[in-house]
Amino acid sequence: MLVWLRDTTNGFAAWFNRVTPKGLYPRSLLIIVTPMVILQSVLAFVFMERHYNVVTRRLSAAVSQDISAVVSLYDLLPKTNDHIALRTFASRNLSLNVAVLPPTDLPPPGPKPFFSVLDAALSREIGLRLKQPFWLDTVGRSMLIEVRVKMDDAVLRIFAPRNAAYASNSHIFLLWMVGTSLVLLAVAILFLRNQIRPIENLADAAEAFGKGRDVENFRPRGAREVRRAAIAFLEMKRRIERQIEQRTTMLAGVSHDMRTILTRFKLELAFLPEGESEALKKDVDELQGMLEAYLAFARGDPGEQAALTDMGELIEDLRLNAERDGAAATASFMGPPLVEVKADQLKRCIGNLVNNAVRHARRIAISGTRDARYLIVTVDDDGPGIPEEKREEVFRPFLRLDDARNQDAGGSGLGLSIARDIARAHGGDIQLSDSPMGGLRATVRIPV
Repeated sequence: MLVWLRDTTNGFAAWFNRVTPKGLYPRSLLIIVTPMVILQSVLAFVFMERHYNVVTRRLSAAVSQDISAVVSLYDLLPKTNDHIALRTFASRNLSLNVAVLPPTDLPPPGPKPFFSVLDAALSREIGLRLKQPFWLDTVGRSMLIEVRVKMDDAVLRIFAPRNAAYASNSHIFLLWMVGTSLVLLAVAILFLRNQIRPIENLADAAEAFGKGRDVENFRPRGAREVRRAAIAFLEMKRRIERQIEQRTTMLAGVSHDMRTILTRFKLELAFLPEGESEALKKDVDELQGMLEAYLAFARGDPGEQAALTDMGELIEDLRLNAERDGAAATASFMGPPLVEVKADQLKRCIGNLVNNAVRHARRIAISGTRDARYLIVTVDDDGPGIPEEKREEVFRPFLRLDDARNQDAGGSGLGLSIARDIARAHGGDIQLSDSPMGGLRATVRIPV
């Protein structure tokens, strides 16, 4: 029993979580609208069941008693041609308009009204008090109810005021209740939208900053808690930018000093005999290349601004570079080509993956797709690949695998690390997997 109850509860919770909206604004609307609708429904049901029906039944019973009294009085009074006494008594004392018609058959039953509370209640009450056949019409005349009773020698036609048989002002209460609820609901939706908008702006600003884009025209707004969160975000953004600026300034100084020493080495080597300085020149060039790679990795190139970039042209340029390096390369792109990214950084990111493939494969394929959510670029090759258990390790800075693809005498071990850092600076990532070409597939996924 407990297992069944737990499974049922979990199933209901899963279903409820699946059908409920996921956004804050629709959930807030649901929180406001649902209790109001339930309250109005309960009030309407209680009013209709307890008040409207009871009042209608009692009023219908009173009208039925008056009609029954007129029928009984017709039997007791002497029969005259004009029946003036009966009509006078009914008009003055019972507010009924009575006419005595020749004996004919009653009309056929008319159509039932859509809202038949009055019709059903009045028919039931008249049926309880009259033994004679009768015919009832609550639809034909808007302000009157017509009842015909078949007597032995005549047909009594009785008109009664409609408002005497049911609570005529009940619909006004319902209209006021529904109308007021709609007005209050509209006001609540308007104010709720104004409270949710600052949260959405904060989320958009955080997402843009996470993708390396400028956060423009953002300022704290909304409720006190939302303002605190926005102020905390701006302070965090300023601290990060200040830290990046300090690191960039420091690295620029270090780079200048080290380049000065390397330039001095090159000048001194230029005065040595040609045969004695060849190996030293090669070592200095390799040291300079490694230095540039280390500084680029540490600096992260934060200064570039995001702009609309034609990804088709960018991928085609990388294909041409790969062919100049001796590889057989193909390139393709599907979807809208214009994407807002940091073009130079993203070109370096994908270029590092392409260069890594060129060093270890004969054929490579660069393909890109763009949809409403993501920009995806894949680099496939037919090289030896990387073992699955080591595909995360190769992203670690300065790591070289003994038998892996990035084993290179002139490499710095930072190509994949720099590529992943650039992808993550755009809010995305890089994943390695098996390629259909038999080698490695590197997939860059960036939200747009």
